[in-house]
Amino acid sequence: MNNAPNHTMYDVIIAGAGPVGLFLACELALAECSVLVLEKADTPDSPLKQMPFGLRGLFAPSIEALHRRGLLSELKTAPPAQGRGGHFAGIQFFVYEREIAQWPERLHSSTDVSLMVEMADLEAVLARRALSLGVQIRRGCAVSEVRQDADGAVPLAGEGVAGRADGVVSVRAGAEVFHARWLLGCDGGRSVVRKLGGFEFAGTEPAFTGYTTRLELADPDKLRSGRVFTEQGMYFQSQPGCVVMQDFDGGAFHGANQPITLEHVQSLLRRISGTEVTVTALHVAATWTDRARQAKHYRHGRILLAGDAAHIHSPLGGQGLNLGLGDAVNLGWKLAAVIQGKAPPELIDTYHSERHPVGAQVLDWSRAQVVIMCPDPHARALRAVMRDLLQTRDGATYMARRVWGLDRG
Repeated sequence: MNNAPNHTMYDVIIAGAGPVGLFLACELALAECSVLVLEKADTPDSPLKQMPFGLRGLFAPSIEALHRRGLLSELKTAPPAQGRGGHFAGIQFFVYEREIAQWPERLHSSTDVSLMVEMADLEAVLARRALSLGVQIRRGCAVSEVRQDADGAVPLAGEGVAGRADGVVSVRAGAEVFHARWLLGCDGGRSVVRKLGGFEFAGTEPAFTGYTTRLELADPDKLRSGRVFTEQGMYFQSQPGCVVMQDFDGGAFHGANQPITLEHVQSLLRRISGTEVTVTALHVAATWTDRARQAKHYRHGRILLAGDAAHIHSPLGGQGLNLGLGDAVNLGWKLAAVIQGKAPPELIDTYHSERHPVGAQVLDWSRAQVVIMCPDPHARALRAVMRDLLQTRDGATYMARRVWGLDRG
């Protein structure tokens, strides 16, 4: 890495080369803005992205946005199982094509309302498009310092850009300092940009620690397939060796940042499943929680947040990716118009006013699911009521509209 200061002035620096950051980079580059993406990881590869759990649901607004940009045809997508609309708190609901065709907002020429996509493939397609548009992507560059004052942004001490003392965001990554007119934090739930930018991040604490694992079992037949609720939690086996678990420990294990050992996973799986299943090998394991937090404001001076940097919640129902892509769609054209002088700076403030309520709604949607999934008699009773409602046509249709984003565009 070059140890000398980088005096190139960019229109936008984006921290994070995930789907949200890359989609934003493409949107800005299409408008001929100069964009630099800084990504802390050395490589886009991740063991979790290669697992079946790396599959994510794309819903109507995201599918339409990718289609408009000519990106949908480049993706390896697959429709969900026939009639399977999704789930709410693990309760499956079904909506069939004949019902979708009757929805007034869906034209015959409309795109699909739900598709499955691999995260690794989505990121690869977006990265190729970004590079073809002239976006610079620097991997192995972790943001460590950002400087901004109350009036906008000022360069880091000793790293100024001549003639551009006002309205400059300066970002240190490794030994280099980069400069831009705007900084976008798309660097995930533990966003460094959010912390360095002084954003308030408030919300609710977790009820459980979730586990995503790829393992080998000596006796796989002891576990049922699909999603299984027990008096100790929940486990979900999509196929032999791919197991997700929820342990309602208040997020204690995840918060303790302990190593995930084979012994721990076996003990937990036995307790939740109520079996004596034996884990013979643990290949991949990661934890997550249902902590739900949101930035009070999505903008601070010339720093903006999008995706998980702006809001975190449990992955139940697969809303996170679509919520983040919605942020990118809303912010991209607005920021480009302001940079080009085609719109007043106040336009950017509508990004927060329009997207913050959508994020708050998704966080509440996630919290509601957690309540129903708790392993106690009250939650079991409520889950039974919800299961009956979702077996009705009206109940399934309502749920599909919410999950697929047809109620908010």
